Amino acid sequence: MFVKVTVTPGAKKEKLEKISDTHFEIAVREPAQRNLANRRVVSIIAGQFKVVPAQVRIVSGHRSHSKILSIAD
Repeated sequence: MFVKVTVTPGAKKEKLEKISDTHFEIAVREPAQRNLANRRVVSIIAGQFKVVPAQVRIVSGHRSHSKILSIAD
C-alpha cells in the first residue's frame, strides 16, 4: 500500500491529521536534519497502521515536505 504524507518538521506540537485513507498531514517536533524528521514520520505511520517501522519505507520525497511511503502487508 502507498501512502502520501505532507510533513512539517520542527513544529511545536506533534500532529497527525488524516485527509483520506491514503493521505496524511503530519507535524513533527524533530528538525529536518540528519534524517530525524523522516525517522519520526516512519514511526508515526507505522503506529497508525499497526505495523513495525521496518515495514514502512520512504519511496520518494526523502528531502521534500511531500513524501510517498510504502507499507508492506
